[in-house]
Amino acid sequence: MSLEEAMPPPSALLSFTASNVRSYRDEVNFSLLATRFARQQVRRELSTRASRTPIGVLPTAGVFGANASGKSTLLLALADMRAVVIGSFRSGTRSSGVYRRRFLLDDAYRSLPTRYEVELILHGVHWQYGFEVNDDRILGEYAYHYPHGRQAMVFDRTLDSISFGPPFRSSGRALGQLMRDNALFLSVVGAADDERLGPLFEWFHHNLLLAQANNRGARVVRTAEMVKEPDTKERVMALVRAADLGVCDIERAIVDPRVAEQLQLALRVLRGEEGNPEDSDHEIKVVFEDSVRLKHSAAVGDVELDAEFESLGTMVWVGLIGPVLDALVEGRVLLADELDASLHPHLVALLVEMFQDPKRNSRCAQLIFNAHDTSVLGDSEQSVLGRDQIWFAEKDIEGATTVYPLVEFRPRRDEALGRRYLQGRYGAVPVLDHGEIRAGLDLVDK
Repeated sequence: MSLEEAMPPPSALLSFTASNVRSYRDEVNFSLLATRFARQQVRRELSTRASRTPIGVLPTAGVFGANASGKSTLLLALADMRAVVIGSFRSGTRSSGVYRRRFLLDDAYRSLPTRYEVELILHGVHWQYGFEVNDDRILGEYAYHYPHGRQAMVFDRTLDSISFGPPFRSSGRALGQLMRDNALFLSVVGAADDERLGPLFEWFHHNLLLAQANNRGARVVRTAEMVKEPDTKERVMALVRAADLGVCDIERAIVDPRVAEQLQLALRVLRGEEGNPEDSDHEIKVVFEDSVRLKHSAAVGDVELDAEFESLGTMVWVGLIGPVLDALVEGRVLLADELDASLHPHLVALLVEMFQDPKRNSRCAQLIFNAHDTSVLGDSEQSVLGRDQIWFAEKDIEGATTVYPLVEFRPRRDEALGRRYLQGRYGAVPVLDHGEIRAGLDLVDK
């Protein structure tokens, strides 16, 4: 049996729903299910045990909108859900609260719960998992799956009790004794490494990793570690060369043992094993980038440069290579905040196309990103993204964000998406007050 045959069927995120999370006051629904607008060469057909008809899944989705519209918030909400699953039992105590970021612009939402739910395909089975929390405790938690075409309960937790479906009853009851009011049952499952319920926890452990500015240093180190392995070095360097950076090699510097301990701590935070997605320490970030040196070809031979002498775009690209390759090999869901920040549009397109290509992405890895660069939109026939892979974020006058898909506008196949978006045809663009701008400039000139 080959390695590919021994691997479980690909998993994929189907949808995400949340409410009272960050700038999302009301319920937000985000889907990666393919629609009738999907490009046939991009959509992935994933089989499940419950149906002879495969489920059409999208490998990529991009969110566009004005500054401060809530584009990043969608990714942070996904990462928040992951953080509670991974850390509520291991990182919490009986007296600690529950990590959440509620809607802050209306104090009435302080007493209302924050809700999360995902639907996914996990090893060929359709799953549904969700929970609701307030600042102090878990208010409810549930998991259902569809192993034979009908919904079957895995577990259902209320304030006072938890029930289990027949296959999970024995191990579930034993683990239930470890539960705390402020910890998810699934988080307990992860700490106990339960065989039956463990795969759902492991999905969260390996997916919804957020690439953002404050963990770039850790991601740069991950890329450098891959260069040390013969099996992965060529793939890393191929992407380095593709960016035309003039870099011929990447090396890790020898670091003090105390610094190495800091590096390991930051790597654990990046993987979600400790803390939350907003954890960032300036010293650790600097140490990370200082521990990697890039070699450049020069007339005098190869020259090593410290990170401080590299362009921001170079470090952004190097920091993305490791997580992207990890996602493609393992079939993970990767979240990329401001994908186009400091990157040339051609590199943004290259990253998206890597996930879109079924040969390079045979495990149905998924990329969810936000960006401002409309060149990714182009027109519908030449756009990197298909019409059902484009979403918009818009904030109302009360500061609440709404996310909606392009397909609500039923765009034509040949529609000039980028131009029409900038014209405001789909919303989600800034409304500039030119009178205020002129008044502000007049004040500057005084």
